[in-house]
Amino acid sequence: MLLTSTFGRYLTKQFARSILGVFGTFFFLIGTLDFVELMRRAGDSPLATTPLIVQLALFRVPSVAEQIFPFAVLFGGMFALLTLSRKLELVVARSVGMSAWQFLQPAALVAGVIGLLSILVYNPVAAELKSRATALETRLFVRAAQSNNAPDVWLRQRSMDGQAIIRAAGSLPDGDGLSQVAIFNFSPGGGFSERIDAKQAVLHHGYWELTDARVISTTDEPQNYGTYLFATTLEPEQVRQSFTPPEAVGFWSMPAVIDRTQRAGLDTTRYELRYQSLMARPLLLVAMVLVAASVSLRFFRFGGVTRLVIGGVAAGFVLYVATQLSEELGSSGIVNPVVAAWLPATIGSMLGALALLHQEDG
Repeated sequence: MLLTSTFGRYLTKQFARSILGVFGTFFFLIGTLDFVELMRRAGDSPLATTPLIVQLALFRVPSVAEQIFPFAVLFGGMFALLTLSRKLELVVARSVGMSAWQFLQPAALVAGVIGLLSILVYNPVAAELKSRATALETRLFVRAAQSNNAPDVWLRQRSMDGQAIIRAAGSLPDGDGLSQVAIFNFSPGGGFSERIDAKQAVLHHGYWELTDARVISTTDEPQNYGTYLFATTLEPEQVRQSFTPPEAVGFWSMPAVIDRTQRAGLDTTRYELRYQSLMARPLLLVAMVLVAASVSLRFFRFGGVTRLVIGGVAAGFVLYVATQLSEELGSSGIVNPVVAAWLPATIGSMLGALALLHQEDG
């Protein structure tokens, strides 16, 4: 078997070195650009010292760099194959009867292993660092965190008093409460009973503590209260989760987050899509290897290598755009999250295999 032979181990090392080298280069460039941007923003915040900016940049980079795994595999695979072709090592391999499908086995193995490690190890670490980066950024750039452009947050809760819909403009700094709250309360029979507006709502065990509340009911005159208690079955973790983007949730924590979000009566489409996209990543990286191989196996002496490389970059970019478009359709609920996550990777791998079949077997 090629994978266990000396030549197979050599190919595995070449592909791994090229892919990780490309990823490391992108990682460094992203970190440098992000640090420069944060230093520009630091001029408006007296709390933003250089060590804290460096720490914030290091926390933010892994999550951003996670998005370039497909391109790292594409460019790294193309570089490795073109290098092997330029050194005539692929010519020698073909002269002894080895097909492209055989010497692509190490590349597919490397891509699959990198994909698995990226979701099992890299993603949880990047998600945790992103959460820390968000907290640190909120502390350093308070005005940016309190931007009025942020969308309202909606919650739904059920209790013995009936169902209530909660709208809030944002969360409190500790994450256990909401600001600028409006609660629409419905009776157990489904009829509207009252509306409560409050400056803020702090979640305790079994109830909301509302500050500067105004209660408007269908039976009584409007009443103002300095403090007003409102029963709830929500947990602090469920409230925090409503402000947490899917990218800040690690792979291992995602099933529990989806379950808590469902119990809170919130839409879980974005989290389900993110979870399925992570599981589809190894197949997407293998598809990138097939795309790279379909444009990188031409011998240098035949010419036209530059045109093929440009075609490979364009094909990889189209596949990436198709993946993003599919995820947008999935997050909006137009397409099932499972279909939206797996379809681009499946079609990309099939098209890459078809191109190789046409190239190798006519």
